[in-house]
Parts: sequence; structure tokens; C-alpha cells
Amino acid sequence: MYKFIKVRQVGAVEIITLNRPEVMNAWHMPMRNELLKALGAARKSRQVGAIVLTGTGRDAFCAGQDLDEARKFDPARAKLWVEEWRILYEAVRRLDIPVVCALNGLAAGSAFQVALLTDYRIGHDKITMGQPEINSGIVSALGFWILREIVGLSRAIELILTGRMLSAMECERFGLLHRIVPEDEVLSSAIDMAKKLAAKPPVAMRLNKQLMREATQAGFDKAFGVATERHHTSFSSHEPQHKMDEFYELRGRKAARPGKSKGKRSK
Repeated sequence: MYKFIKVRQVGAVEIITLNRPEVMNAWHMPMRNELLKALGAARKSRQVGAIVLTGTGRDAFCAGQDLDEARKFDPARAKLWVEEWRILYEAVRRLDIPVVCALNGLAAGSAFQVALLTDYRIGHDKITMGQPEINSGIVSALGFWILREIVGLSRAIELILTGRMLSAMECERFGLLHRIVPEDEVLSSAIDMAKKLAAKPPVAMRLNKQLMREATQAGFDKAFGVATERHHTSFSSHEPQHKMDEFYELRGRKAARPGKSKGKRSK
């Protein structure tokens, strides 16, 4: 049924696994569309009381946007791209059932943002998370809004402008990660938490989720309006395309050297 994600159910918990390990589970349109479809099916199902979102492998939850796709964008495609993200982010936010993120590895850029849209985040002490988009010439309007909501203005400014990745300990201290467990217990701990949340009174859960969504909706809508404008301006300058081409040129040179790895496709 799905090519780029895997879906299975454990009791009342549906586990959705991002499944492009060859590119560290980086997003491209087909995977985003499959995730959107799976979330919609879970929302309609009476058998699903909670969702666990995770990634395949030990290296990454998701490395962010697949730059092989994004570097081909022109300004018009960049605007459509923002709209595709709005639809996916809305799908996560509009779930009336809880979502637990099992962070099995790196979460960068848009993957970091999606993780922060979930209700509860569990990871291990080797994971890193952050907003490195500036390094690829990509503006981070949505990342700034999400980070400011969670960590405040000063820290959001620092993380967006430096593009630095955070350790698991920093993420926990900043409230970006709720719990750190041993690496081999991340998924089982996330499933256990999802089961506990699924067992909560469903009407109260639904109303609380709606309340939290309504409290942040105006900021969310404004952030996407700004993102559409800024991405159009950015891709019109061709800076993102140039920076992403530079990344692939560097990766190609490294790959040509004996003993060198291929690098990663992410924003």
C-alpha cells in the first residue's frame, strides 16, 4: 500500500515509520503524500487511539527535505512547496488523538518541525536535532515560529541564525525532548506512552487537543503566509539553488576520494 512509509498497529496504537533509509529518511513529495494519507486514515479510524511516528534505521528519524528535490525548484514551485507543508502540518495539528514521536536518530529542518508538532517526544542520548536550513540558503519562517512557541524568542533567534544542531541533553533542557531513554528502548517507550495516552477519556483528549490548536492557530496561519512570501523571494534570488548545488558538488568530490562517505541529503 505504501512505498516510502510503513504502517502497523499495536493495540490502539498505530506506528507510522518513515522509510527512505538510503537518504536518512529525507522527505520528498511522494513520502509526504503517503504520510498525509496515513494520517488521514488514522484520524477516521475508530480503532486508532494514538499514533507513534518514527523513522527506519539508527541514523535518522528524518534528515529533512531531500535537497535533490528542492534544488530543482523555481519561485513558483517554492510557493507550492510551502502549501504542501501547510497541508501536512495541519494534518498533524488537527488530529484529535495524541501523537508520540520516537526519535531514533537525527531530526533536521522540516523533520525537526514535524517532531515539535507532535504531543510527546522520546529519544536517546545520541540524537541531534535542529534547524540547519540557513546553511542551505533556505529561510526558516516556519521553524522560527515553532521554536519561538516552545523555547522563546532569544533561543529561537540563536538556533535559526546559527543553524547549529542540538544534543539530546540540550533538547531535553529546552523542552524540545520530553524524555531520554536507552537507544534500544526508544520505540517501545514511545508505544507505552502512546498506549497510556490512548487510554485517556477520549472526549477530554479531543477537547484539550482542540483547545491547544485554537490557541496557536492565528500564529500558525501567519507563519505560513510569511513563509510563502519569503520562500518566493529566496528562490527568486537563486541563493538556495546555488547553495544546494554546492552541497552536491562537495559531496561528489568527497565520494571520489577513497574512504570518504557520501554525505546526507537534508535541509
